[in-house]
Amino acid sequence: MNTGKDKLTPEQERLARFAKALGHPVRVAILQMLARQTCCYHGDMSEILPVAKSTLSQHLKELKEAGLIQGTITPPSVKYCIHPENWALANRLFDDLFFHIETNTECR
Repeated sequence: MNTGKDKLTPEQERLARFAKALGHPVRVAILQMLARQTCCYHGDMSEILPVAKSTLSQHLKELKEAGLIQGTITPPSVKYCIHPENWALANRLFDDLFFHIETNTECR
């Protein structure tokens, strides 16, 4: 029986999706690379990152589906950027999570 206590909030669902997308070091490297860009990245990331193009494509797809990056494909180039609104949301949700974990000292 569903009492309503077992429902997750949209924020919990979104935070989990962001966390899943961050769960691989290549995806972390992609985000770090894009965050350092002053504008969207144009070019072949497989020339920079140590993964095959097909593997890189899967990592980019995961980040895009999570909403952390946005990209456009206009052959022959691909343009990827950090998704600013979702990046800010992820930052807020992770900050909130870590703040509450850090400040809960009663269990220590």
